[in-house]
Amino acid sequence: MTELRAIAPAFVVPGPSGVAVRDRLKHLTPEDDEVLRLVGAHLGALASADLKTRCADGLGHCAATWAARKRELTEQSSARWAGAITRASHDQWALARRCQADHIRGLAAAIATITRRLSLPVGKKGTGKEPGGYRSRLEWFAKSRRLGVLRDRLKRLRADHRAGRVRVVRGGKRLARARHHLDATELTQDGWRQRWEAARWFLAADGESGKRYGNETIRITPDGQVSIKLPVPLAHLANAPHGRYVLACRVAFAHRGTEWADRIEANRAVAYRIHLEAARGRWYITASWQRPAAPTAPMAAALAAGVIGVDTNADHLAAWRLDVHGNPIGNPRRFSYDLSGNAEHRDAQVRHALTRLLHWARTCGVKAIAIEDLDFQAEKSREKHGRRKRFRKLISGMPTSKLRARLTSMADATGIAIIAADPAYTSKWGAQHWQKPLTTKTRTTTRHDAAAVAIGRRAQGHPIRRRTAPPPAHQSDEQGHRTIQAGTQVRGREGPRPRIPGPRTRSVPPGRGANAGDQNAQHRSEHSAEHAQLMLSP
Repeated sequence: MTELRAIAPAFVVPGPSGVAVRDRLKHLTPEDDEVLRLVGAHLGALASADLKTRCADGLGHCAATWAARKRELTEQSSARWAGAITRASHDQWALARRCQADHIRGLAAAIATITRRLSLPVGKKGTGKEPGGYRSRLEWFAKSRRLGVLRDRLKRLRADHRAGRVRVVRGGKRLARARHHLDATELTQDGWRQRWEAARWFLAADGESGKRYGNETIRITPDGQVSIKLPVPLAHLANAPHGRYVLACRVAFAHRGTEWADRIEANRAVAYRIHLEAARGRWYITASWQRPAAPTAPMAAALAAGVIGVDTNADHLAAWRLDVHGNPIGNPRRFSYDLSGNAEHRDAQVRHALTRLLHWARTCGVKAIAIEDLDFQAEKSREKHGRRKRFRKLISGMPTSKLRARLTSMADATGIAIIAADPAYTSKWGAQHWQKPLTTKTRTTTRHDAAAVAIGRRAQGHPIRRRTAPPPAHQSDEQGHRTIQAGTQVRGREGPRPRIPGPRTRSVPPGRGANAGDQNAQHRSEHSAEHAQLMLSP
């Protein structure tokens, strides 16, 4: 019997600790566009040089080197611009360091998998948890060569990690590689150059509490006027006192505009970032600020009105509403999305699907949505699934982390709690116990719909297995009433009930149940042993 892994308890996902809103800078004059480009290019060059210096410092970075870098940048910009640039360099180096550590762990896991599979006989079948040996001697030989390549790669990465060396591309490695594949990306050389330069510009300022309107570098007044503190080499372009340049446009944040206005009126910190979307030639400004994390709602309060279980799939969200007792209500819902195309299109598709899900939850009066606590980092390995490229592509396309972060952020504004449940066996047990009972003549229940029911019941603390209904002819006599629910301490309660041998109804004569599973009983040309004894008896 296969041992089941431990099921982690469900928990309420904490809300977001930060807020970001964006608006377009409309009706900019040619002078405004030129000033923004000059400032972004100048500060971008300083940011690139500072990031190079920070990466060269590696693990030898200290407060003294940080202060020296900041003093050097201050002479070419300002103290506040220098602080923003150095902090951005630190954050980018730290992110590259974390990604490097994740890559090392992934390579170590791949090497362990290949080593184990190479030690097994060729053609040996695997189990549900571990893959078996390789299918042929040719595949075994190819994997042995790949093992050597991965070991060399891991050795170099570990040496870089010990030395504190990271490799970072300002503007993005994907965009840098697109320069060599312009035909595949449908870009011209001039179009690629515009995107590359815009991605490397730097126009971001950190907020400061106690300063006027929460930011001295990029300032937005309550009436929407935007002004920028120009760097020292570009101070001659100022059109306002104290070396500032005021843009001709006005900004009005439609989303969370009242919250933003309250912060700047109280002179609380607000960070701003200005960037150009080169593909459409549009300038945008993003305002962001931190806020204290709101206390999570107690589990009992969140589940007081029931829950909506959601099963995440590669192309849709399968959802079903459950009452407080874990019983499905109404019909399942399906929220589709298309994850093809660029990142902006995929993100818009996810947001649209989540918006429809939250609107449905509000109309139902439900205060909690249960999702799976998914993490496919270990499942995406080509060494684990081998030739199953379609399956690897399927799970790689599921937006697990982005969907959960986006859903948590969007649900926080509606007062709906997000509950994360352990994903173990939800699809398997949901299909086993709920798919057939919930299928009717007018409703076809899919495996994903049944998994949504299983996820919702696990979030509520109910076992996934349904109550076994009694036989219609014997609901209170002979076999007894069999609607007893297994307790939480019973081992294997999530599994199916064992079949009880013997006659099931009174229509079966005595003695006919002993050979019920014998296929000889169905042979019409001869009699089984039990039938022969009955015919010879007087």
